Amino acid sequence: NHIEHYGTDPHMEEMTIHTKEPLIMFNIQAVAGSTCLIWEHIEDSPGKRCSNPRVIMPRQLVPDRVDGAVRVMLRSFGVRTPPCTRDNPSFGMMGFLHLLPASLAWLWRLVAPRGHANPSVTGSDDMASEGVGSYWPFATGRVVDHANLLLRQIQTTPKVRYVLIPNQHVGAWAVSFMPQWISREYLARRGVAGFHANQVMPARSNLLGYTPKTMQIDGATLPQWLLQVEAQSEVGTDGYDAGAAQLRGFFEKTLKNFLHPDLDPLGKQIITCCLDNGSNAEYDQLLFPAIEPDVTASLQNLW
Repeated sequence: NHIEHYGTDPHMEEMTIHTKEPLIMFNIQAVAGSTCLIWEHIEDSPGKRCSNPRVIMPRQLVPDRVDGAVRVMLRSFGVRTPPCTRDNPSFGMMGFLHLLPASLAWLWRLVAPRGHANPSVTGSDDMASEGVGSYWPFATGRVVDHANLLLRQIQTTPKVRYVLIPNQHVGAWAVSFMPQWISREYLARRGVAGFHANQVMPARSNLLGYTPKTMQIDGATLPQWLLQVEAQSEVGTDGYDAGAAQLRGFFEKTLKNFLHPDLDPLGKQIITCCLDNGSNAEYDQLLFPAIEPDVTASLQNLW
């Protein structure tokens, strides 16, 4: 839905305009025999464009695609966040990049909040859940079975690290998808060997794991107030805490739906930890930690 005119995404435009075989398009305005343009949406009502058009693109039409199995060392979860200020607090108090313990990453996949400016969520509530794994609208069966499958996937891949990245807003600042683009570049260059304890600090909200103390890319250092949003003058600790309370309320409301008799016992422990306002250390003990021990401190202790 971000493509509103020619030239926004030439790669995608070329594939859908000069296609090698017919494509299936939904909610695109076209007449028989014409070329469909993906930025010409049908109208849901007079003067109101459809917010969520779609096109089905077969894999074989995508150039330079990767076929076969690949190693995954880093999994990210993106969240569309509204602006957050002291006067209008919201869950937009997330920093530029958060590192999550594996157990906490599983909880984020259960609640899957992607409300603000999301064309897939048409309700009036800014913070809505897309369901377990964020793929629930396309799934069959029971949510508890999918929750168990996601947990087993995490359990069997102990070397994978998990990050949480907001988009649209970081505190009071409109950032679009820049946090995801910059964090992807930063993590790709830095490697995924794991962050050490002396490189991160616990986020003010214990639902957000850890945040890097600093981030530098191409010689430019991100301002602290993009990493720790409570440092923004427009937000402050009071605005941050009010937004964090909204986020916690959403987690508690959503996670209670997963407390089913068939839920994996470990999953029940993790959810209980969240409902009891657990700390990063407690999440680390339940599954794999988000960060490595402080190497310097460990050597000093050995000495």
